[in-house]
Amino acid sequence: MHPGNMSAEETPGPFEGAQWPHLAPRSTYFIVAVLMGMVVVLAFFVNGMVIVVSLKYKKLRSPLNYILVNLAVADMLVTIFGSSISFHNNIFGFFTLGKSMCEFEGFMVSLTGIVGLWSLAILAFERYIVICKPLGDFRFQQRHAVIGCAFTWIWALLWTSPPLLGWCSYVPEGLGTSCGPNWYTGGANNNSYILALFTTCFTMPLSTIIFSYSNLLITLRTVAAQQKESETTQRAEREVTRMVIAMVFAFLICWLPYAVFAIVMATNKHIVIDPTLASMPSYFSKTATVYNPVIYVFMNKQFRNCLIQVICCGRSPFGGGAETSTSSGRTDVTTLTEGGGNKVTPA
Repeated sequence: MHPGNMSAEETPGPFEGAQWPHLAPRSTYFIVAVLMGMVVVLAFFVNGMVIVVSLKYKKLRSPLNYILVNLAVADMLVTIFGSSISFHNNIFGFFTLGKSMCEFEGFMVSLTGIVGLWSLAILAFERYIVICKPLGDFRFQQRHAVIGCAFTWIWALLWTSPPLLGWCSYVPEGLGTSCGPNWYTGGANNNSYILALFTTCFTMPLSTIIFSYSNLLITLRTVAAQQKESETTQRAEREVTRMVIAMVFAFLICWLPYAVFAIVMATNKHIVIDPTLASMPSYFSKTATVYNPVIYVFMNKQFRNCLIQVICCGRSPFGGGAETSTSSGRTDVTTLTEGGGNKVTPA
């Protein structure tokens, strides 16, 4: 029987013997270790820079940027508790840190990963609220931003604690060098949790993202149609459209394989999946810690200018980059491409 389909009683105990038996050639572990090593270095740098520039420049600490910093913090924690441990374990070819650490790693990676995932959804919803104005003349303030950030952590904690309390469990997954929810062995206990997790931490945030950005694009196109003579407006529309498409596809590329694997295994316990293939969605999702800040932060003009100034020791080689304003009475489409205050950026 394939290791991925054994019951909990039949599965070789990865922490009982000297080591987890190698489920793939050593070259496979080496390749994954190299990938995780690159992710660790790049994720530490890009997310660290987001946090540094946010602390250094007061103008970046506007309410609508709180969720970006929350995303960076979550991605940094995924790197510390997930990618770094995976890198270490793949060097040896088995989980070297014991059962308790496996459960802790599985919990922390799930917690911080879901925080990052819901941060993207909250980010989209905040932009929808500010741009589309479904609540009328609503002003997004600091308390709203804090509530949004707090929600991501509370919601993630709510859905990642059950495996520690007996509803499902955290076990080695795939190659046995990282841990996550038990979507391998089947059974009502595991399957019910996986289906609940899929609904609350994938379907719901994805629906929020699609709903929010769809409405944002509709609003933007309406404004652009009213200002056909404005090249700035048309350029803003094209830029935001590209960014929204990039955001949605990045989300799907990162999380869809993991969600599909979990659901397929949870609902079809007789399917045999190679351990290497079973590990890929988990490791691939960890790469989001690198491209999330690039898409959502560094393509934000205000963040980018501040980052350049930090790298260039306080000087910006491209000049000031003043924000553009328009006359009152019209929707300011350029607020979609500039940061600051209560404005919303596409990235």
